[in-house]
This record gives sequence, structure tokens and C-alpha cells, in this order.
Amino acid sequence: MKRPVCGLLARWLPLAVAALCFSQSAEAHVQKGEAIGFLTGLRHPVSGLDHVLAMVSVGLWGAQLGAPAVWVLPVAFPMVMALGGMMGLMGIPLPGTEYGIAASMILLGAVVFFELKPPLWVAGSLVAFFAIFHGHAHGTELPPGQNGLLYSMGFVCATGLLHGVGILIGLVHRWTWGQMFLRLAGAFTASMGVFFVWKAFA
Repeated sequence: MKRPVCGLLARWLPLAVAALCFSQSAEAHVQKGEAIGFLTGLRHPVSGLDHVLAMVSVGLWGAQLGAPAVWVLPVAFPMVMALGGMMGLMGIPLPGTEYGIAASMILLGAVVFFELKPPLWVAGSLVAFFAIFHGHAHGTELPPGQNGLLYSMGFVCATGLLHGVGILIGLVHRWTWGQMFLRLAGAFTASMGVFFVWKAFA
């Protein structure tokens, strides 16, 4: 059982690290006008701590829930996020985007901390709901006249990688110390969500 896990780590971890290397800083979003092309789209989710923690938490929660949620949640999030991104690209307003992103951190961190195991449709609906806000935040960063398709492909790929990182970390759930570690990670994510809510109000 350990060899397949090691193989997965060896195969996917370098890709995740490479994606994270595109990060500029741990702030929320790049400024308007900078989101040009696939590489910027790839870099955008990992340039904001809010996005990183929420997306990794989706993978952590999926790992806690086990199959089929471990596959359904990381697929549902990018698919619905792409819809939110399209809304942003089209200029369709979504009130309270920053609050929605912060709330996603609080609730996703909380479900990981409490190891909640709702029905799959409830977990999928929760993840999909918050994906809209993350996608919209990404989509609004593309200036008019640029290639929205390549940019969208970039941030969807980066999101998938972050989910994968969460799933790989979540493999420690099989051990008692790993369960405690994941709960601490959930508590950290939720507390950072509270910080981002405060920051949005400030």
C-alpha cells in the first residue's frame, strides 16, 4: 500500500511545486491588466493565500471523506469555478465576492477541523457554491481584448493541482497523528478566513 502512495507523491508533488513557483506573493489577487495568457492564469490561484487555502482544503476534505468524494469534490470545484470565471469575464456582477471567498475558507476549514461527513450531494453542493466566488474573482482579472480561454485554462489547471496537493496531504489521515494534523490545518484555514473577512471590512 505504501508503494502506490510514494509513487503518487513522486509523480504529482513536483508538478505542484512547479505551479507554486509561479506565485508572486501571498496576497489576494493580481491587479487588473496583468492577467494575460495561460501562465498568468496558472499563477493566479497560487498568488493568493485565500485561494490556496480554500482549494487545498477541498482536497483535504475529500481525503477525509474517502471515495467517491475524494474524486467528486476536486472535479466539481473546477467545473463550477469555470462557470464563475465566465461570469467574471463577461462582466456579470457577483456581489460580495471577497466575502464569499473568505466564507469558503471559514466553512471549508471548519468541515475539515470537525471531520464532518455529510451526504455526497451536500458536500458537492457546498464546494460548488463557493467555487462560483473563486471563479468570478479569477475571471474579473482579465482585461478586455485578451485571451480569456487560455487564462481560464490556466487557473483551472492550477486549481486542480492545488486540490491534488490537498489530497496528497490528506493521505496522512490514516494515522492518528495525521488526523490531528488535518484538524489543525482546518483550524488554521478557518482562522485565516476570519482574518480575510476582517480585512474585507477594513
